[in-house]
Amino acid sequence: MEDQTFSWNEQEGQLAVDVQETPSSIIIQSAIAGSDANTIDIQISSDVVTIRGERKNTQEFTNATIHFQECFWGSFSRSIVLPHQINPNEADATFKNSILTLTLPKTIQETQVKVRNLD
Repeated sequence: MEDQTFSWNEQEGQLAVDVQETPSSIIIQSAIAGSDANTIDIQISSDVVTIRGERKNTQEFTNATIHFQECFWGSFSRSIVLPHQINPNEADATFKNSILTLTLPKTIQETQVKVRNLD
């Protein structure tokens, strides 16, 4: 068995998200401060969205005592199982003021199924 030493620096953080559903789409939003839009990777299928990226802390203070460290710096990811099938080819993503917004149009599904007469 390999010796695996746990390191906080190697741990991947989980991205916090808001998921909302309208009659026509699913909207996912996330505040991703400290990331550049070009470094965010988004993979979309008909029922799962995965967001990956990295936050970089640009300031390091020497000889500082840390009282709180709640902001996660480093790699992050989040996979979201969608509450409804979507059309990944029509997905739209924007990144404005450090807020990622994904708009995912829902697919149209038949809500009625004809059952043969059992007489």
